[in-house]
Amino acid sequence: MLPVKKVLVVGGGIGGQAVAIAFAKKGVSVEIAERLEEYNVYGVGIIQQANALKALDKIGIADEAMKRGFPYGQVKMFTAGGHNVGVAGPPPAGKYPSHNGVSRRILHDVMYDEAINAGVKYRMGLTVKSIENNEDCVSVVFTDGSQGTYDILIGSDGINSEVRKMVFGEFKPNYMGLSVWRYAFKKHEDLDTGYMYYGKRSKIGFIPMSEDSMYMFLVSSEGADNPWIEKSAYIPMMKDYLSEFPIKIAQDVMEQMTDPDLVNYRPLEASHLPDPWYKNRVIIIGDGAHATVPQLGSGAALAIEDAVVLVDELENRQNTEDAFKAFMKRRYDRCMTIVNASETLAAWELLEFEGKALPEGAHPGKLIGQTIGSLMAPF
Repeated sequence: MLPVKKVLVVGGGIGGQAVAIAFAKKGVSVEIAERLEEYNVYGVGIIQQANALKALDKIGIADEAMKRGFPYGQVKMFTAGGHNVGVAGPPPAGKYPSHNGVSRRILHDVMYDEAINAGVKYRMGLTVKSIENNEDCVSVVFTDGSQGTYDILIGSDGINSEVRKMVFGEFKPNYMGLSVWRYAFKKHEDLDTGYMYYGKRSKIGFIPMSEDSMYMFLVSSEGADNPWIEKSAYIPMMKDYLSEFPIKIAQDVMEQMTDPDLVNYRPLEASHLPDPWYKNRVIIIGDGAHATVPQLGSGAALAIEDAVVLVDELENRQNTEDAFKAFMKRRYDRCMTIVNASETLAAWELLEFEGKALPEGAHPGKLIGQTIGSLMAPF
């Protein structure tokens, strides 16, 4: 039996909904406070490796995510001109493929439906205004003036987490010198798995999301001072980067890019909360605790793992303090291994885009292989 009966989750993204579903299926009363008035999810696509699918299976939605997504094998890697240089990603593991590509909107809909069916209560258009974090409970005032008292509060409100700020103080995200661009397309006839191409100024990847859709991501360096770009420049800049890749798939999608509103662009930032990620009855999960850049495609996966492990430890401990300590023991080193490796890979990519030599002994392929091995270990 869990030592909590009433839980507040702040933030209704992937990690927030995952932990809400996990708690609700154990009979816990769960509320999600989501600052958006209504969901309007875009975000293009998500890569789910086997560990993410295993975590989704724990909350009962892996099969639906794969049914509505596109399971695929290891990613094929190429030079800008199309010369194959290897593959990346884990091999299939039992019922789990190497990867599942899925639209972020579809994944959100799958999670939302599961949460509603499990009895999760959504409180849209508000968040917490203040937190009274006691040893035996947590009381909050919401931005609409209402109040509530809960056994625990879970902050799952992203890299700029307000819950984290209220409980632990200010943590400014660190810009990594890189940016990522994403755009969705009709699935290309040549796309049978994930593909990645490495150029001198950028790298691009093509990921299937369903039988008839895919998305492209493009990683570039937009300078250290002002990585934010006017929307009117999105399409011309993306086409300029793609001009480095003479391969058919890149040239075909270049012609289809017309609407800057369909571009998902963001500078890559990271933020690490020191151990522990909890204080009294408030705990932080997901990007608020360990925001990672997507070089290993694991940000959402780690958040879902957090959710599963947190509920598992609460179910197997006598009190929240012991459960939170056990959670940290299982999560901190694992998450930091992925976060640190992702940042190292990002730093090496930045050097390459700047035409600089990698540090002596740097071996991106070896680091990727070792870290993927860590990801596939039990969590």
